[in-house]
Amino acid sequence: MIEFYWPTTEGEWLAWSSALVTIVFGLILLFAPRLSLRILRLQTDPAHPEALSEVRGTMAGFYLGIGVVALLFAQPLIYLTLGAGWAFTAFGRIISAMSDRGLTMYNLVSVLIEILLAAGPLLYALGWI
Repeated sequence: MIEFYWPTTEGEWLAWSSALVTIVFGLILLFAPRLSLRILRLQTDPAHPEALSEVRGTMAGFYLGIGVVALLFAQPLIYLTLGAGWAFTAFGRIISAMSDRGLTMYNLVSVLIEILLAAGPLLYALGWI
């Protein structure tokens, strides 16, 4: 039987907190896709309402899936996956800032948040905390 595991060390708390924030992001994407798109500075074409299914399915599903599994199993390799996902998200945003003239305050704040969300699980999973 799967039991909910409460973190006991500082490193586990950092990784656990990143998973929890990931779940919160996923829930916002799932239940408020239009608000999510506004926050992300995106919009759908009114002729294609099915575009919201990408937000609810692809984006929310992935965030919720990895976040929930990380909290339920609390294993270093799952936290490593969570951290790597956030690290590559930050990397993609940095590439966009350099290649697409996307160096804006919004992107700088987003990269900082993504790096923080990547750091906790990676530091714990790699045994540095």
